[in-house]
Amino acid sequence: MTDTPREGGYRPGYEVAAEQVLELIARLGLRPGDRMPTENDLAGQLGTSRTVVREAVKILSALGRVRAQKGRGLYVADDEGMLGAGRLASFFLPTDLDHVYMLFEFRRAQEMETSRLAARRPAELRAVEEAAAVCRHGFETGREDLFNEGDDAFHTAIATASHNMFLQIAVREARRLQVQSNMIGLRGSVGGHTAKAVEEHDAIYQAICAGDPAAAAHAAATHIDNTLDDYRREIQHRLFSPADRPGPAVSTGRSG
Repeated sequence: MTDTPREGGYRPGYEVAAEQVLELIARLGLRPGDRMPTENDLAGQLGTSRTVVREAVKILSALGRVRAQKGRGLYVADDEGMLGAGRLASFFLPTDLDHVYMLFEFRRAQEMETSRLAARRPAELRAVEEAAAVCRHGFETGREDLFNEGDDAFHTAIATASHNMFLQIAVREARRLQVQSNMIGLRGSVGGHTAKAVEEHDAIYQAICAGDPAAAAHAAATHIDNTLDDYRREIQHRLFSPADRPGPAVSTGRSG
């Protein structure tokens, strides 16, 4: 495998191989703790040299995605990687609204950049389109589980299309933390604001399809900003509506 051209320069072969190893793990359905193909097997499947694979494995080991055991082989790592639960979650308290708002700021930056990068490769969008369709179907049928499934797949697919492994990890971890914050204001039935979320997904998708990085980033920022506004309104509603205290969390009707 030779270096791969990219905007502004070339990507080292080991970077490309590291991405391909992650894609292979997903394609094979390997779970944490599962044994992976050997370096020789990986080199054969990826069409590259064992030296390049070895360098790729070093990167993935540093990220906490792969674990190499001397004399035993390669395994999918047990933890969540460089930004795993034992790291970010150690300071994130879903009941601390300042932390929740900081998480939205963090997600805004992530989603803008993944959408911007994905728009530079608009050919790789089938997974994004399919996820948006699942999300819309969940809204139209009133199925919260289907909407949330599509919403998660939508943002994950855009991160994958960005071809930046660090952003992929960060997006996955931030969304995991978002689930924690959902417990204090963003869970419940599929309703009003979900229609806006579906439209915002479509705007992001259309901008990426058009190959317009600036428009894609703007649409992503709008989506996260509106989700945060919904969250704030729900928190205010719960604070100032006696009927909502005490009681289970109610929903803004969107996941973001």
